[in-house]
Amino acid sequence: MNNFYDTHKYAIDRFIDQALEEDIEGGDHSSNACFEDGLKREAVLKVKDDCVIAGITMAQKIFQRLDPSLNLNRLCKEGDIMEAGAVAFQVEGKAKSLLASERLVLNCMQRMSGIATLSHQLSHKIKHTKCKILDTRKTTPGFRYPEKWAVTIGGGYNHRMGLFDAIMIKDNHIDFCGGLPQALEKTKAYLIENALEIPVIVEVRNEIEIDQAMGFPWIKRILLDNMSPEILKENIGKIDGKFETEASGNIGADNLVSYAETGVDYVSMGALTYAAIPVDLSLKAV
Repeated sequence: MNNFYDTHKYAIDRFIDQALEEDIEGGDHSSNACFEDGLKREAVLKVKDDCVIAGITMAQKIFQRLDPSLNLNRLCKEGDIMEAGAVAFQVEGKAKSLLASERLVLNCMQRMSGIATLSHQLSHKIKHTKCKILDTRKTTPGFRYPEKWAVTIGGGYNHRMGLFDAIMIKDNHIDFCGGLPQALEKTKAYLIENALEIPVIVEVRNEIEIDQAMGFPWIKRILLDNMSPEILKENIGKIDGKFETEASGNIGADNLVSYAETGVDYVSMGALTYAAIPVDLSLKAV
């Protein structure tokens, strides 16, 4: 699970620094008023809802970023299924540092655990198929990396991280260019001109656009948008494994299985990040 942090270390550290600055800014006056600098204490992370726990590594990075002397002892692993009443970790060190980082740790872990729990539940529903669940860019501004990290902890997969690591030709690109072939011809020229080797995903709305997209064998994936499971299955048969396939649009927990059973490679769901319910956690002194 730590591979995500290793891959995206710069972005996650940047987020932590900005979040700590947002909260502490000129200082934690509440703790400064109550504690001497050298006072040391211990706290535990209590799980108050059944969940898939996520964000322990994030918590450790936050604690260490604020105060390298803080020591976290894990009592479970990222992605473990936890019952209400369980304890996820112990942390000890300066009381001022513990309380200055408490809210950020809880904000991250509550949201990340909610996303991981939903990702786990949905992935489990379609484990009998080859289909994988992808997140989207429908993320909280500034909090994208922790949210996408949580998706992977729960068993889902990341789509592109942003506009910079893949090309995704969507309906507006197609319409603004005057058609799908024109958009893809421009895209190919752009890739060559800039010596870019990044995946190209094309969103299609009908059989005509599928035929057009299949005329460009260098694209990686065809995204079939807003199609019923029946029509989706027909079009996947038409594509016949020549390209990766992805389904999106109006797919939720109630109809996910019917889409996954069409043989599609991926289903992308914005709800993984924007509709997940945060898990109730607390950091308590012991």
